[in-house]
Parts: sequence; structure tokens; C-alpha cells
Amino acid sequence: MTTQSTQSSVSRRKFLKLSSALPLGAAALPGMAGSAFAAQQSRGGGGRAGADAGPAVGYIDTPANVTLLNINEFPSGPTPAAVDIMHKMATSGNRYYMGETRQFSADIAAYHGVKPNNVTLYAGSSEPLQFTTMAFTSPTRSFVTADPSYENGANTAAAGGAKVYKIPLKADYTHDIKAMAAADPNAGLFYICNPNNPTGVPIKRSEIEWLLGNKPAGSVVLVDEAYIHFSDADSVIDLVAKDKDLVVIRTFSKIYAMGGLRFGYAVGRPDLLAKLHVYGINFMATTAVQCAKVQLNDKQLIPTRKQLIADNRNRTLDFLTKQGYTVTPSQTNCFMVDVKRPGRTVAAALAHQNVVIGRSWAVWPNSVRVSVGSAADMAAFQTAFVAAMAMPPEKMSQLVHPYPHLLEEQVC
Repeated sequence: MTTQSTQSSVSRRKFLKLSSALPLGAAALPGMAGSAFAAQQSRGGGGRAGADAGPAVGYIDTPANVTLLNINEFPSGPTPAAVDIMHKMATSGNRYYMGETRQFSADIAAYHGVKPNNVTLYAGSSEPLQFTTMAFTSPTRSFVTADPSYENGANTAAAGGAKVYKIPLKADYTHDIKAMAAADPNAGLFYICNPNNPTGVPIKRSEIEWLLGNKPAGSVVLVDEAYIHFSDADSVIDLVAKDKDLVVIRTFSKIYAMGGLRFGYAVGRPDLLAKLHVYGINFMATTAVQCAKVQLNDKQLIPTRKQLIADNRNRTLDFLTKQGYTVTPSQTNCFMVDVKRPGRTVAAALAHQNVVIGRSWAVWPNSVRVSVGSAADMAAFQTAFVAAMAMPPEKMSQLVHPYPHLLEEQVC
């Protein structure tokens, strides 16, 4: 988090201008930290309902019978204890409670074993990803990434005039770290999504450490750990305390089911975070902080939800493999499947079966990303997939996606 002097240097007007974030509430009630959810597999709300926490509200502009497996959302909402505290704190929405951002930032730092000034809170991880890219790339300092991978940073770098190097994944779907390090002696930022989006494949910690020790001088490594809770990948946040040229970003949008509530953070050396702060810092929303606080303290949340998603994912991967399709060995809540024909046409065909999946990447046009939902969601996917893939390719290619507004959201 920023120091108090840095925080106070940002005016109230700038706070309000930089973000739509709402104010903070009081500290979470101690009794709310315990988990109250059971690992249900009930379907509700057309596939958007809870895999473990009961029904969740779906998209208001999408029919209730549509299963959404398109943007790597968790299939249920926050835990009941978190929802309860949000209800309570909504009534305090008239108060700013700016100090709560600083306090919970310190809590996050303690959780990771780093200092408070190593952490800055953000409304999700998109902001720190973009700000880190803006801070360390330029027309003379390039952006290096794997391909395919999450493109937010690459798009931001390109918009700022930076050269973008996309290094193909290895045959086993892992990052080619040595090729990335050798891409450009003037590289400004190396982006590693661990585990990778869209493949769900993790990167070994030893490879990230190698990159930190062998990258061009003056460059920074950005590790995006948005999906790490679903996997067995090792975090590198502890390396921040060793003064590495490293920024790590995390989000509560995935396993903590806070995509719409917007909560995340960046971890790095104070001097590196200060370069991000140039583009704006803010205090966080009342409900988001309290929701994050309760769930961070819920010791059963991660193992329970990790196992639930793993079970649903592995059954689906087994189904697809038996059907003769190649899938990525994912450890997260998404995977890629080679559908042997243009992925966009398969996505349209599945949407006509009321199952909306993710997109294709330019480097893999015949593959599609599928998010992992509840057991019922994945059963619906399997049924729809069989029906869609039985369609002649020429007929499939003529289909128009019935929910074009959802295509705009598939950039996640």
C-alpha cells in the first residue's frame, strides 16, 4: 500500500475522478469470518447459480436458461458470511472510510509476509496490469508475453507505442522462458500469467526465478496470479521482499467470486509501485473491502472451491478426450480445446444450444476457451457440445451468434 504521505497527496477530487469506487465500511465483524457454505452441486439461474453457495444473480440481459462459460467467472457468488456483511455495510455507503483501504492493505501485506508499503489495493487486477504496462513500456522499451496468453497488457503496451513480442508456447503448453528473455535486449516488461489464461497451465517458480536473474537490465517482470488459487503453482510474492524487479498482481474476481465487486491488488517494491501510482490510486468500495476481508479469513474457501472446480474440470476434460479432442492440461477454471474447425463457428453453434463459451486466440483459431462452472453447467456443456459438433461444418459456419453482446465481454 502507499504510505500515508503519498496517500494524502492525492486529493479527494482526484480520488473521485480516478475511479468509480465507492467508500469503505467499518471492519468486518469477527464472527463473520467462518465459512457457512456447503459444497452443493445444485443448478439454478440457468447455470449462473451457485456451485457451493446457492443461487447467484445472472446477467440481466441474458435469458435465465443460458449457461455462461465464457469469461472465467466462478459459478456462484461470495460466501453467505460475505454476502451478509455486504448487506450490513451497504447502509454505511454514505461514509468514505478512507482509512480502511490503508488498514486492509496492511492486512494483505501481513497475509503475504511483506511490508505494508509493498501492497496497493485496486478495483480488480486490470488497473495494476495496465498501470504496470504503462509504467515500464514505451516506444523504446518493449512488452514480452507468451502466445496465447491474456492480452490486456499487450494491448495497453501497443496503444502506448511499445513493440510487443509474442513468444509461442512450447509443445507442452508451457512458457518458453528462455525465448522470452532473448526476445529483445531493450525489453521493458515481461508478462507472465501464472497459471496461464487461456490454457490453465502453470509456470514453474524456478523458471520465473531464472527470468529474474537473466532478463535485460532495467526490465521488470510482471506476474499475474489471478488463477493461482485453483492450481498447485507456487507464488512468487515472497520474492518481492528480496527486492527483485518484480510486480505481482492478484484479484478476488476468480475463486473469491468477486468479479463484479472489483477487488484486487499489486505487490512490489515501493519504488516500482510508485511508478504505478502516477496513473492513480484510490480508496476501495465499502462492500468490496468487507467481502474480501471475510473471505480472505475463511480458511476453507480456497481448498473447497479448488477441489470443486477441479472435479468439474477433470470430468469435462476426460469427456472431451474420450470424444477425440485435444485439451490443455489445465489446473484452473478454464481450458482450451482444439475443435478442429474455426472456433468462432463452434462458439456460435454452442450458443444456439444455450451454452455460451469463450473465444479463440489468433494463434490458435481452431481452439476455444471454456470456463469451468458447476457440475450442472458442465453437464449442459457436454450435451450441447455433442449436438453442436454433429452439425456439418458448412451449416455451422452460417450461424450467427445469438448473444452478440456477450462477445464484447469475452476479452477476460
